[in-house]
Amino acid sequence: MSAAASAVASCATPRTARYQRRRPEQTLWYRIVQTHFATWLDLASGEFGAAPPGYVERTFRRYLECGILAHGFARAYCDTCQHDFLVAYSCKGRGVCPSCNTRRMAETAAHLVDHVFPPLPVRQWVLAVPKRLRYFLLTDAALQGAVLRIFLSEVERALRVQCPSTTNTDTSTARIGAVAFIHRFGSSLNAHVHFHCCVMDGVFAPSANPEDFGTDGAPSVSFHAAHQLDALAIQAVQTRTRQRILRAFVRRGLIDHADAKEMAQ
Repeated sequence: MSAAASAVASCATPRTARYQRRRPEQTLWYRIVQTHFATWLDLASGEFGAAPPGYVERTFRRYLECGILAHGFARAYCDTCQHDFLVAYSCKGRGVCPSCNTRRMAETAAHLVDHVFPPLPVRQWVLAVPKRLRYFLLTDAALQGAVLRIFLSEVERALRVQCPSTTNTDTSTARIGAVAFIHRFGSSLNAHVHFHCCVMDGVFAPSANPEDFGTDGAPSVSFHAAHQLDALAIQAVQTRTRQRILRAFVRRGLIDHADAKEMAQ
């Protein structure tokens, strides 16, 4: 067998499985949207007096084209074995398309692991608020930021206390490292604003030696792991977060003191 023929044979029969086009049109979710989206749009416009926001309609319509060859594709071709296949365009949407959501999730996770998080323990903290408060969070970005800051500040306070190795340092300067994600939907696509936070399980504090500096000239820091974060400490975070968030809603005039007192219990 010639060298060229050998290359063609090895390329045409790869060891890994060949690419298989996903078929969203065969999924239940796609068929539901395809069948009922126009009806839902008409009913939503008639019930509320105005059509849903333009980005909502655009997202659904682009989802119906995602992965469908009739709406555009790229052709991948191998000069060696003359094998080719088609890759349908994706919508790159958020919130509706399971495929694009999964791809974005995997890419974000890989970026965080490879380029953001140091090789240290990480704990996920999740904050969900009562349904009565979610309504105000849906469209108020400033309120979302305030609630998230309250939550992370209480997590930071707990981690400072639960790091015994910081007893000889100034804990007021210790800081956490965190990446937060705001989710707007629940598992059934119901409106449910909640917060997922990936937090380093400890605090970063300035080095005890004031002469220690990093390569960039900034003061060096050391990581202090949280070894005593138990159920009682987490419950304390929950209690303080609840109290502070309710006070924030009262200050903004969104709920009254009586409602806040009732919800605090």
